[in-house]
Amino acid sequence: MPEFQITRILLFSTLAFIFAILWTPLLTHFLYKYKLGKSIRSSGKTPIFSKLHAHKAGTPTMGGILIWLTVLLFIIVFAFLSDIFPGTLLGSLNFLSRQETLLPLGALIATALIGLVDDWLDVRGKGIFGGGGLSLSHRLAIFAFIALVGALWFYFKLDWTVLHVPFLGSFEIGWWYIPVFIFVIVATAFSVNETDGLDGLAGGTMLIAYAVYGVIAFSLGRYDLAVFCAVIIGALLAFLWFNINPARFYLGDTGSMSLGVTLAVIAMLTNYALLLPVIGLIFVVESLSVILQLSSKKIRKKKIFLSTPIHHHFQAIGWTEPKIVMRFWLIALVSASIGLVLFFLDRGL
Repeated sequence: MPEFQITRILLFSTLAFIFAILWTPLLTHFLYKYKLGKSIRSSGKTPIFSKLHAHKAGTPTMGGILIWLTVLLFIIVFAFLSDIFPGTLLGSLNFLSRQETLLPLGALIATALIGLVDDWLDVRGKGIFGGGGLSLSHRLAIFAFIALVGALWFYFKLDWTVLHVPFLGSFEIGWWYIPVFIFVIVATAFSVNETDGLDGLAGGTMLIAYAVYGVIAFSLGRYDLAVFCAVIIGALLAFLWFNINPARFYLGDTGSMSLGVTLAVIAMLTNYALLLPVIGLIFVVESLSVILQLSSKKIRKKKIFLSTPIHHHFQAIGWTEPKIVMRFWLIALVSASIGLVLFFLDRGL
């Protein structure tokens, strides 16, 4: 049985990669044809960022469509095949399940569509509340609303009120599970969104995080969730093929918002969300740099970094973009490995 599940996971990851690679030309043709390019606004508020990224203006965004649409198509097609061919090999490949993948799928698609609207407003230079796209406060409000829906689903539909603390055990926290869930989702979504700023940075670090949570899901016997992670990994690999510097297109909010929220939901589903700050250390560092910078400017009237998130600071002091990305990938690999070791130690393996 484990051998079949491993085969299933590797098969889906490979198929997702091949499928996403094959339909990327269609997506890029659409993005370039309708000039859905990234806009770099020189408002005077971020002079360093504007100078460093001026050459990227016009490069298409919304590349996250490649990932979430691949996942959606895969889960629909194989659920359909399962209904047509029950009890067969094709039928056993279905990975849509209420307990494991319905909520992360819903979170992925809902947030992706919201991010898509935000990307559209941004490239057209429009904004519901002024400027291009949604403001930070409105993004956080959207994250919080989606998190609330997910928290209520966990609490009322799945009767989930237990939080696992590695090495200490599982604790019944009752209705406190709802605010904890919301905090994890919002914090992760914000952090991933901030990480998306250099070619390949967000895609590579998320690939590592999803791989680790795929291993955790597999180890817990949540095989459908592991397959779900595998499909995302395959699609992310295809995206990275075109997103490595110089990027053919960017993830966009439709990608970073949706993948950040979904990663957090998966972390909660495995009940190992408290390992997420270790597994996704780069996300924590990126968001923390922004928070520290804003706090310092407000309290001390001085900046700590030349530019934030912190990857822009390294750009400002002369590091090349590929050097920053590769070094952040290496840090992500090490921290994710430590997180996985902590998981296995907690499990007593």
